[in-house]
Amino acid sequence: MDIEERQADHIDYFVKKASTLKGPALANVVVEATSHPSLFAFSEILSVPSVLELEGTENSAFLDLLRMFAHGTWSEYKNSAGHLPELVPDQVLKLKQLTVLTLAETDKVLPYDTLMQELDVSNVRELEDFVINDCMYVGIVRGKLDQLRRCFKVQFAAGRDIRPGQLGSMTDILANWLTTSDNLLVSIKEKINWADTMGEMDKKHRKETEDRVEEVKKTLSMKAAIDSRGHEENFSELGGVMDYDHDRNRPKRRRHPIG
Repeated sequence: MDIEERQADHIDYFVKKASTLKGPALANVVVEATSHPSLFAFSEILSVPSVLELEGTENSAFLDLLRMFAHGTWSEYKNSAGHLPELVPDQVLKLKQLTVLTLAETDKVLPYDTLMQELDVSNVRELEDFVINDCMYVGIVRGKLDQLRRCFKVQFAAGRDIRPGQLGSMTDILANWLTTSDNLLVSIKEKINWADTMGEMDKKHRKETEDRVEEVKKTLSMKAAIDSRGHEENFSELGGVMDYDHDRNRPKRRRHPIG
């Protein structure tokens, strides 16, 4: 079971919990959810009516914080930290993990320098430990650390929540993909039909060739039989003449008179 499937139970738990609470009590739910080591998606919690009702209240900062964890990065949080609640260590770790996922969405080769800047990491050893222990072992990314080229090559990254306004572009991408797929299917069908036609033509040509070979074999066989009979007749006639000549030229025995 991958990381995205494992989150389903956690999401369901927090959605149900948030649905039963209102106002200040939701602040603790937001902190708990954004600190959870196995939860990396928050759009379902954001859609809970009681959570949305935090907008414009004295606790609206926790709604903004939840949105930050749904769509933002560590550097974006630092730029907005003045009006957001201070993070506990588990939340800092979580937001940095989410930052790696965001970077992996747009580039499958992440330079060490970019990662260190985005994650506030001071050296390569610390960065590699973070990627291995807090990202790869957790299951949110898979890839290879290339120390020689100083980059992380992403092979897989868990998806993040869709940002507001991103759905339209994703729909366009999917529509283009479907159009390309349809065109590819038409091309494949045309090639299959062409292959079937060529196959039938090949079978027909092979049959005609085999029939021709059989006709040639029969013709050669008949010719060989006729030639063989002709040789036998000639040989028989020649043998009779030779026997006659041989008998004719044989010296006759003379009779001696008696008494």
